[in-house]
Amino acid sequence: AHRGILNRILWMQDTFRLTTSDVVLQKTPASFDVSVWEFLWPTAVGAKLVLAKPGGHRDPVYLAQLIQDRGVTVTHFVPSMLRVFLQDPVSRGCTGLRNVFCSGEALTADLVDAFHAALGGVPLHNLYGPTEASVDVTAWPCAPDMTSVPIGKPVWNTGTYVLDARLSRVPVGVTGELFLAGIQLARGYLGRPGLTAERFVADPFGPPGSRMYRT
Repeated sequence: AHRGILNRILWMQDTFRLTTSDVVLQKTPASFDVSVWEFLWPTAVGAKLVLAKPGGHRDPVYLAQLIQDRGVTVTHFVPSMLRVFLQDPVSRGCTGLRNVFCSGEALTADLVDAFHAALGGVPLHNLYGPTEASVDVTAWPCAPDMTSVPIGKPVWNTGTYVLDARLSRVPVGVTGELFLAGIQLARGYLGRPGLTAERFVADPFGPPGSRMYRT
């Protein structure tokens, strides 16, 4: 829904503060949800948008040269591509980056360490969100020497619950299922009312009529 992606963009701007001097690299294929904020965030605030060539997101040398040549300050990687990117020495020259975001796969602690070893003080952020929400619903800043990388805390107007089979909150340290709630949830699955009813259930912690998604 439009209000979901608007919430997501407004949260990102308040948290990371793009300015007109920033340059955002748009390299995610438009069929993937990350491309939505790559397109909309910079254009919403007057920052510059640099478009990678088709297929360029798979070429670490091309990306590193583009980042350096065009003065890119903000970019996104899926963790597997970030690992390939960091393995090429040319990535060490991308010191003009101001924020790097990761999502789409689990981000491991060893990759976080490799990133900080290669790019020094550039901030790295782990984002999480399923297709059933407007891109990302949680975020975590990644420091060196972490033993594991959390998915983070919820963004604006979003709830995250770890629940048992009876939809009761579990104590800290106890395994449960992650449920998501809030403004960024999808309406459901197009043409699949049964699956929608199974995965989008009533939210007992929210106002009447609110729903949550079982991940």
